[in-house]
Amino acid sequence: MADTSAPPVSPPVPSDHLMGVYARAPLAFERGEGVRLYTAEGEEYLDCMAGIAVTALGHGHPKLVQAVKDQAEKLWHTSNIFRIPNQEKLADLLTAHTFADVCFFTNSGAEAIECAIKTARKYHWSKGHPERIDIIGFEGSFHGRTLAAVNASGNPSYLEGFGPPMPGFVHLPYGDHDALRAAIGPTTAAIIIEPVQGEGGARALPDACLRGLRQLCDETGVLLIYDEIQCGLGRTGKLFAYEWADAPPDIMAVAKALGGGFPVGACLSTIAAASGMTPGSHGSTYGGNPLAMAVGVASVEELVKPELMDNVREVSGYLNQQISGLKDRYPDVVLDIRGKGMLIGVQLGTPNREFMQHARDAHLLIAGGGDNCIRLLPPLNLTREEAREAIQRLEMACEAAQAKARSNKAGAA
Repeated sequence: MADTSAPPVSPPVPSDHLMGVYARAPLAFERGEGVRLYTAEGEEYLDCMAGIAVTALGHGHPKLVQAVKDQAEKLWHTSNIFRIPNQEKLADLLTAHTFADVCFFTNSGAEAIECAIKTARKYHWSKGHPERIDIIGFEGSFHGRTLAAVNASGNPSYLEGFGPPMPGFVHLPYGDHDALRAAIGPTTAAIIIEPVQGEGGARALPDACLRGLRQLCDETGVLLIYDEIQCGLGRTGKLFAYEWADAPPDIMAVAKALGGGFPVGACLSTIAAASGMTPGSHGSTYGGNPLAMAVGVASVEELVKPELMDNVREVSGYLNQQISGLKDRYPDVVLDIRGKGMLIGVQLGTPNREFMQHARDAHLLIAGGGDNCIRLLPPLNLTREEAREAIQRLEMACEAAQAKARSNKAGAA
């Protein structure tokens, strides 16, 4: 797998001057092409995590690269004090392909979540109900790392050390419909949910549940917020996961694939839900800047192509079929297969961090996840041939995990 024609290059020495918030793998990549990443030493890896569902069109996609080059030579930044033509173009694209009427552009998914929460609360305030501030979320959810986003998320560990939980956030068991109906009251502003969980364990909410949520919100005047930061923009085989259930939200947060690797996020909303967001109620210095918008337009123009969605459905079907075969051959390693489309979760019988190392040893990059899962999040234009290669490397990781488990068992005996 190494490029023997190139002279050996020493790997870079890690810096001591980065804040220690990541347990980083000992790898650094110099360049990428399609589904492949290459180290400075010439080693090639098959990238089936795509920057955690970000590089949805692969690395170095020519249309995205050209968009960045062209815009970089013109104008990087002005201000939202002025019109930004590509911001308007991207908003037109997104609203034409979704439930939404209006967009607010951000730099990240967490910022899109912040905007969604503010939009929901401001809606009720503008209607004369300032008491309606509660955001109902669910255990196992993940909505970002800002303070409001971690309070909305259903993982208490993300709040440890950052002070008491904020008021106005309620967490319920995942899938408990009775608890949800009972929790809605006169102070409820919105329900926030991922149609397909990412970090929480790649659980896909059944279509009937999404339709039930939509009906419940209509009955109670509560706004429905979808977090499609990871599962949106084609990852499930439709442009957005909610389309499978025909259960549109009132507000939706997107990011990740929106810029194909360039930092872009957006909060999408109906005109009714955004009625409280008047001049001065929200803003961003960098959100929607010309450089980000140029690459966002290029990315979305590719993501909305029907042939790309056809590919996601076909290749994800193949991947799921092949992983089911691995489950049969390695029943102590592969316990369950979850997710939707190319957001594939595999629950393991061996520690997922150990398994991720086995995958890296096979030069396959995968992501971790809650409930002892790993996630496969490859580029959406992954070919059948590349998918076959990914399965071969995944099988090598399963074989290594099984061998280690047997060794540990023999040692314990």
